[in-house]
Order: sequence, then structure tokens, then C-alpha cells
Amino acid sequence: MDKLARHRQIARLVDGGGLLSQEELKERLSERGIRATQGTLSRDLREMGVVKGPDGYEMPQRPVGTNGTALRSALQALLVSAEVAGSLVVLKTEPGNAGALGVQLDRTPPEGCAGTIAGDDTIFVATYSVKQARVLASEMLTLAGFQP
Repeated sequence: MDKLARHRQIARLVDGGGLLSQEELKERLSERGIRATQGTLSRDLREMGVVKGPDGYEMPQRPVGTNGTALRSALQALLVSAEVAGSLVVLKTEPGNAGALGVQLDRTPPEGCAGTIAGDDTIFVATYSVKQARVLASEMLTLAGFQP
């Protein structure tokens, strides 16, 4: 299972509540056929912005739309570039960071986003038109702080 798929499962489990330890998370993932070491889970939780509160692990507060602080923070921390390729927006990150940004995009999909595919350092964001792709690429760059 790839990193993005593992992050999605972790997000679902954390959103379900009641996870009190990484060991419990590891067991719950194992029940779903996902094997991960404690070190991997620790990195995953950090990349996803998961925090541990009094009632267990919690996802960061979910923003609304593309103006949300979590998406903005992820873009500012992880985005290297954004280009339009037809009706796709191609987002680049440093190696190993596309999954974390992809999870945030999936959790708070920007307007016009039909879906995402993340690799190691590249995310393809499908839009419904070339015009939407141009707008979305511009929004991603602006939120990341590349444009005034």
C-alpha cells in the first residue's frame, strides 16, 4: 500500500475517534491489511498534522474551501511549483511530500477539483476544464505565497 492510501486510512481511523496510542493505530491498520512500523506511523502522523489530545489522536481542524488555514499551511510548507497541463494541474513538492499535500487536498478539495493522484513528489489535480485548471493553479500558488 502506498503512502497516500495509508494516510487516507489513518485519517479515517483518527476521524472515527478513540485512538489513544500509535500501537492501537498500528493494530487497527493491521486489521485493514496495512502493515506499518512505529517509525512510519510517527512520520505519517507528523506529516498529516495529527495531534494527540485528551481523548486521543485528532485531525487538524478542517478548513472550509481553499481559504482554509490547513490547506494554506500545507501548500506553504510543501509546494514547490504548480503548472497547468490541459485540464490538469501538476503540483510539485520535494521528494516524499506529495502524499501529505495530496491528503490535505483530498480532505479539503478546492472548487473545480475532480480528484487527485499523488506520487512521491508530484500530484495531478484533475479539473473539469482548462479554464478551471488555470484558476486552480493560480490559487494554489497564491495560497503557497508565490504570488501577491
